[in-house]
Amino acid sequence: MDLTTTYLGLHLRNPIVASSSPLTRDVTGIRRLEDAGAAAVVLPSLFEEHIEHEARQFETMHCFNDTYAEAMSYFPHSDPKMIGPDEYLETIRTAKTAVDIPVIASLNGVTGGGWTRHAALIEEAGADAIELNIYFLPTDPNRSSGDVEMSYLEAVWGVVHQVKIPVTVKVGSHVSSLPHLAKWFADEGARGLVMFNRFYQPDIDMNTLEVVPGLTLSRSEDLRLPLRWAAILYGRVPIDLAVTTGIHTHIDSLKAVMAGANVTMMASELLQKGVWRIDDILRSMDEWMDEHEYASITQMRGSMSQKNVADPQVFERANYMKALYSFRPVAV
Repeated sequence: MDLTTTYLGLHLRNPIVASSSPLTRDVTGIRRLEDAGAAAVVLPSLFEEHIEHEARQFETMHCFNDTYAEAMSYFPHSDPKMIGPDEYLETIRTAKTAVDIPVIASLNGVTGGGWTRHAALIEEAGADAIELNIYFLPTDPNRSSGDVEMSYLEAVWGVVHQVKIPVTVKVGSHVSSLPHLAKWFADEGARGLVMFNRFYQPDIDMNTLEVVPGLTLSRSEDLRLPLRWAAILYGRVPIDLAVTTGIHTHIDSLKAVMAGANVTMMASELLQKGVWRIDDILRSMDEWMDEHEYASITQMRGSMSQKNVADPQVFERANYMKALYSFRPVAV
């Protein structure tokens, strides 16, 4: 079967992309992912806060140029776990010489500002594309959804206008009008939309009475939300689609492509079962397509989308009512 696809203008050998995770942190991991069959990799994010932190360090050191050597305690200490901008650029350069698959850098930020200029350095280092990862939880009751979405747009504009390489935008599902926002991104020059950023939800430890941050890996059941939106957006917004939540099996990947995704991104499955799961999934995709007489991924893409539905809003509401009325309790 022809598993090739395109994403952001990049020609990929299959629709499986290794999304941002510890597996893509260094060149050794990236090489293993390429050997396992990944069509591209997304590096872990370089955060807006990290870039601004380094800039503040430089400004502080410059202010104390004329102080005595004994005054070293003036200088701020760096967090050893923090991936600095220089280290990040070097990872891109090294990866590009080590593998043949596209290397997609990830910038994580939500405000307009000087940090967006770092996109140009990422392009110069050799990245094939940039994934702008916008993770923002509105907490200010005086700030409207329009204000929040405008800050998204400013961040996208700031990155897109720094580079010639393609930019894709990764957002969470908690936005008021995803189709309108996606169209906005496309109008500003973004080439892709990644659905969705994981919404990390803390818990409360009842023994220590402390808020505990939690990181839970995805499951196949989590695919339903991005699957639905891919089916709605396909053919209606001029932007490539990537599904990145709930991809664990060949069936998950095929469903996403049928809904309209150009690529399916995977991390949790690989963290749990190893990178060679990619090879297993690709072989299973090939077998399924052969059995069901699909010749290519291109032929399959969007075949289960809502592109030909005259009014998706009415369609969604009708399905909502049908689901409610068709449900039958197991026990009474």
